Amino acid sequence: MNFAACIAVAVVAYLLGSIPTGYLVGRAKGIDLRAAGSGNVGATNALRILGKPAGIFVLAVDGLKGYAACAWACDAVLKLFGIAADEELYQIVAGVGAVLGHNFTCWLRFRGGKGVATSAGVYFALAPLAAGIALGTWAVVFAISRYVSVASIAAAIALPATVWLMPNRLTLRLVTTALALLVIWKHKSNIGRLLNGTEKRMGDKQPVPEVAK
Repeated sequence: MNFAACIAVAVVAYLLGSIPTGYLVGRAKGIDLRAAGSGNVGATNALRILGKPAGIFVLAVDGLKGYAACAWACDAVLKLFGIAADEELYQIVAGVGAVLGHNFTCWLRFRGGKGVATSAGVYFALAPLAAGIALGTWAVVFAISRYVSVASIAAAIALPATVWLMPNRLTLRLVTTALALLVIWKHKSNIGRLLNGTEKRMGDKQPVPEVAK
């Protein structure tokens, strides 16, 4: 692996992933998502606070960030170094960079989302069948529980389990496990609320947010 190319891919992917979609959409509506609802700038809080159209837009763009980092940005960087664009190890680096960029964006003092949508985008580029199974798991668990957090944690467990069961290289298996643990760790506040019985289901009323100053 070319070290300079690896660093370049990681930096470009991080910057792409770090675009704070939810925050920008919220500010366009005069609302700071960091001070509303759960305080998270991801798609779920955007959906609750900003409404369905805005929430779906944030979800789509956050997912696209992950996919674009692996499928397009990585290829563009590798072409500059004369490296074959289908090199999986570089795509894995790009995926990790995009998720870290989303979760710890430099534009918001390293406070970002939880990485579910961006991770989904990454794995639709790296391991689409595993991503599809994880998405199906999310949909089933959400339909039963109406908890986005529970569905997201279930999907985070299903993804590495599926990747390990398929003939993937060890690097992808280990990275997938690490990213899944990161997603679960980012849901620690949700897990606390679930244990306390205070976690809100999708559709529960939210307090009206204040307009950002």
